[in-house]
Amino acid sequence: MGTERRFAGFKKESPDPRIREIPEGGFCMSAFLIIAKRGNPHQVLMGHLNREAQWDHIGALFPEMVERCSKGWMLPSSQLIYGESPRQAAQRILNEQLGLQNLKLEESGVFSEVYGPLNHWDVEFLFSGETDHAPTHSAWKELEFVDLTKTTKDQMTRFHEDILDHVGKWKAR
Repeated sequence: MGTERRFAGFKKESPDPRIREIPEGGFCMSAFLIIAKRGNPHQVLMGHLNREAQWDHIGALFPEMVERCSKGWMLPSSQLIYGESPRQAAQRILNEQLGLQNLKLEESGVFSEVYGPLNHWDVEFLFSGETDHAPTHSAWKELEFVDLTKTTKDQMTRFHEDILDHVGKWKAR
């Protein structure tokens, strides 16, 4: 008895019900850092990215996306490098985007979303931490603790308010 379902097992050469091609709208696996100011969980580290930084290398952002994302607050984040674990990606983001080495990160969950007319599929690995001071880094034009109780959706980019909602830090406004 065969099934008509197409399970999300991706393999070039595999018997059904595996999938041999990527979804039409794409498939991304990304890590996000949600770093709060110690003692104030509603203030989260976000930045306005520096368009001159190598975002293709440190965040998997192509030039058109860099331009679009430079207009709003963004969480430190990146797609995973092929073969990289989510935890390794989080440590890489700490180092390459924030210049931090020893910040303790906790796994905050894994979420998945499918959106758009072509059904783009995202798998999101979230990591949380706390620190007393916002770092400075050349990847960002601005990098600071953003008060989420005073920030609106239109001030963010890349739907990062959805990521914050997953960990209970964002309420639609």
